[in-house]
Amino acid sequence: MANAEIKLTENALRVLEKRYLAKDGEGRVVETPEELFRRVARTVAEVDAKYDGDAVRTGREDVYFDMMTSLKFMPNSPTLMNAGTRLGQLSACFVIPVKDSIKEIFDAVSTMATIHQTGGGTGFSFSRLRPKNDIVGSTGGVASGPVSFMKIFDQSTEVIKQGGRRRGANMGILRVDHPDIMEFIEAKIEEGAFRNFNLSVAVTDDFMEMLKKDEEYDLINPRNGIRAGRLSARSVWRRIAEMAWLTGDPGVIFIDRINRLHPASHVGEIEATNPCGEQPLLPYESCNLGSINLKQVVKEEKIDWDELVRLVKEGVQFLDGIIDANRYPLPEIQKITYADRKIGLGVMGLAEMLIMMGIPYASEEALNTAEEVMKRISEEAIKKSVELGKSRGSFPNFKGSKWEKGLEAMRNATVTTVAPTGTISIIAGASSGIEPLFAVSFIRKVMEGTELLEVNDLFISRARQDGFYSEDLAREIARKGSLKDIKDVPDDVKDLFVTALDIEPSWHVKMQAAFQKYTDNAVSKTINLPNDATEDDVENVNGLAYDFGCKGITVFRYGSRREQVLSVEEMPEMKKEAGFLKATGEYIGECKICSV
Repeated sequence: MANAEIKLTENALRVLEKRYLAKDGEGRVVETPEELFRRVARTVAEVDAKYDGDAVRTGREDVYFDMMTSLKFMPNSPTLMNAGTRLGQLSACFVIPVKDSIKEIFDAVSTMATIHQTGGGTGFSFSRLRPKNDIVGSTGGVASGPVSFMKIFDQSTEVIKQGGRRRGANMGILRVDHPDIMEFIEAKIEEGAFRNFNLSVAVTDDFMEMLKKDEEYDLINPRNGIRAGRLSARSVWRRIAEMAWLTGDPGVIFIDRINRLHPASHVGEIEATNPCGEQPLLPYESCNLGSINLKQVVKEEKIDWDELVRLVKEGVQFLDGIIDANRYPLPEIQKITYADRKIGLGVMGLAEMLIMMGIPYASEEALNTAEEVMKRISEEAIKKSVELGKSRGSFPNFKGSKWEKGLEAMRNATVTTVAPTGTISIIAGASSGIEPLFAVSFIRKVMEGTELLEVNDLFISRARQDGFYSEDLAREIARKGSLKDIKDVPDDVKDLFVTALDIEPSWHVKMQAAFQKYTDNAVSKTINLPNDATEDDVENVNGLAYDFGCKGITVFRYGSRREQVLSVEEMPEMKKEAGFLKATGEYIGECKICSV
């Protein structure tokens, strides 16, 4: 199946065949990986030809084809699936507004279904819905509240499989000052509840101030803006931690910080994010994501900066072209997407890059390297967007944006996002996003129960080089995942191949913050906690995220849910009341509900 020039792993081939390669009416694969990447490259090159003349078509197509077949860059899943096809929907991320009437609520459900059928994921804020037991003027009855209506979205998602290839993905968000916030925080306490949703509380700066003072804060009825009660900020913050410890949800997004740092804040207010939290978007807005494989830009234990810069420039042009090539599910989505032209260029393979450079993940050197890499990516991405703005025109909402104050042109309102990468990192043979290794060897469950055994290739090479590799050792590591308790492995190798559960939680947050410092949108990162972590640990991590400047946080305690996508054999039993894994980050390999 694989072309000799494309160095795909067996697992990559299985994922491609299962999800991405074109099939005929009988479900037979009728496309090779090479043909898939050629199909995608051709689609984007046609946009370049529209702007720059037909003479550039072949050259641009070859550049994009080489980026993907060399596994140095991958776009988000819908682009791989749908570019050059009849469906033609290429974006991963959408936010759909939910307004306070029955018609508008069900309009949002309908829009969600349309997007899910095309392979996209959807985010919603339910904060505009009147609270439970509030009056309904048209009928004289009482409202059922946002959590009740969320069940309709969840059940609708359950019966729609995206493009026949994957289940839908949702983010549900409620403001911390909504009167139903406690019901929302506890929404997943029953096993299996809201299985198609990630949940996050939109925390305000005022709330964090009241938390600091250990005071109560006001709850506001969104129907009329009137105060509807007060709660202790401390008790709400604690309950968020308790439920995240138990179920993996809710996460937290710092909504005022997101809006304050939004480059196009003059356009409107951001209320929600995509399913994995790394892409805040305006109502009806969509975004295209793509990731550079950092594993592929290390030469002789150093970063090849020239190659990284080249990939950034080509990646920005690729993602900008996707905006034009896309077929949008609704005219409202096309309108705001064209107005802001947001793209999200990020990275994957950070763990391997650090290992290849001899840098332990949980170290100051790793944080400094991360900042240096993302700063360079940001700077070069902005330069390329300015260049495209001059030649092709700035995004229509450029006037009044933060970019107008210092730049004469800008093609895209945002240029950088750090996504979890999910299945595209399997295709690229890299670790997910900016996560550490989940395990040196582990079982990865993907695509409706398929199990893939993975052993880190860099570890195999190092172990063979140092003369301690054996089949028995490989099997022992597969049972334990971590090298921590493997006596035949030297200490310096253990330090270098540290795994997610071996790392102190604060280092996870510091790494997220290091990338956030130079990222326009947000950063997907799972803060992995061992099974014996406490509710205090979760609360402390959430606080660190705010203090360190993150835009949101996701905590996952190993074993807190019965079904999780990555696992090793010799770990504590799962809690019986657990449900489904939080859909962010390396901890799950691919997002349960959103592979970007």
